[in-house]
Amino acid sequence: MEVGDTDSFEPSARRPVRLRTRSLPADTHFDPHRHAWAQLASCATGVLQVTAARSEGADEVTYIVPPSRAVWIAPGARHSVHVLEHAEFRTLYLHATVTPPGWSGCRVIMVSPLLRELIEALDATGTRPPREQLVADLVLDEIRHAEEQSLGVPLPAAGGDKRLRGLCEAVLRAPGKRAGLAAWAADVGASERTMARLFQSELGTGYQQWRQQAVLAHALPMLARGMPVGDVAAATGYASESAFSAMFKGAMGQPPRQFQPRRR
Repeated sequence: MEVGDTDSFEPSARRPVRLRTRSLPADTHFDPHRHAWAQLASCATGVLQVTAARSEGADEVTYIVPPSRAVWIAPGARHSVHVLEHAEFRTLYLHATVTPPGWSGCRVIMVSPLLRELIEALDATGTRPPREQLVADLVLDEIRHAEEQSLGVPLPAAGGDKRLRGLCEAVLRAPGKRAGLAAWAADVGASERTMARLFQSELGTGYQQWRQQAVLAHALPMLARGMPVGDVAAATGYASESAFSAMFKGAMGQPPRQFQPRRR
């Protein structure tokens, strides 16, 4: 879908930063694709789900993107996008010559208030080259200095252990069903010790750390819809709102209410 309609926004050495803005309804899909330029996917409102590889040949990771975050997608990286909640989609296309050194994979960065305003300013410049270049330079500098955050749910490779794949998919479908690894492991016919080993060997993380990312991926769209924090806590398997809020703030740096729609 996106592959065939980006020609007019393709960055060049003369105009290395291009911005595309779109209003997309929930459940919009962009099928897996790749392009020669880098991309920074973000949204002014709504929630996105971006699936891509951390680096060339690595397993895929599902990133959840609320308005305060953005996903950097390196040139040539295969990726897909799914709109979870109606989004004002902001896509920066960046020529390979302005890719920050070492940014060869995909990552989540925090969108600072300055970067958010610069993206809006870039949208307002239209095709006025002098001002566009000045704003683009500031955008690039802000991206280079942006704080990186772990906000992705890694999934096993297609040729990996089928039990691990089945367990991960079951948790993603219902992260609030149960918290412990032992019960999930029994569902796929394995021991808790075996599954703990597979999480480390195939995903490079422990089960609890992985499940926390899955919980955040499940909770963010519900918060974006305005669901009460207590209901989100219950839906993600937490016994109390305070316990959920403590976990959420520790992971995201802000309490869950900051990710709910602002009431007038």
